[in-house]
Amino acid sequence: MDLPIVGPACPIGVWLAKRKVQLYDGPMVSRPEKEAYYLNIAEVVSKRSTCLKVLIGAIIVKGDQIIATGYNGAPRHTRSSLEHGFCLRQKLRIPSGTQYELCRSVHAEQNAIINSARAGVSLFGGDMYIFGNERESGAVVFAFPCFICKKMIINAGLDRVVVSLPGKERFKIFRVDDWVREWQEQDILEDSVRYGQSG
Repeated sequence: MDLPIVGPACPIGVWLAKRKVQLYDGPMVSRPEKEAYYLNIAEVVSKRSTCLKVLIGAIIVKGDQIIATGYNGAPRHTRSSLEHGFCLRQKLRIPSGTQYELCRSVHAEQNAIINSARAGVSLFGGDMYIFGNERESGAVVFAFPCFICKKMIINAGLDRVVVSLPGKERFKIFRVDDWVREWQEQDILEDSVRYGQSG
């Protein structure tokens, strides 16, 4: 016999009615999809960024649970660009996407991976969500990882990377296995998608 799942005639409904519990009968509640939900959390994390140019936040999710967060910021207990009052890269006129070692900040993706290790939590098989926007305008950016972060994500054993996009699409999903396959077939400089592109 098929019983209705919810309602006054189903066993749960009868039990609830006896206890004078009101069933929800209001309008349908709108809930964000999981990708949007986790990307929204990465956006909040990005607000801790100490970079003067771009705010980036990253979270790692495994088994539908957030296991680590990170934002682009100076190493622990050191002075950030905010505290110095200027960006070292801009002062030295270093083009974006080059000479990462001359930046005061650790990238958000790196910090999320590092924070997972500090907590002793395995991120193998997890997903990373990365959100970015420009500090001055607030415009959402295509938050694709740089080459260094991409290599760390591959070696960490993550499955997917979900990045923010400007426009109505809001995000794009990448499978890490596809990155590995692409690098098996060609050199990293021939990537079809690269850091600094518009998306």
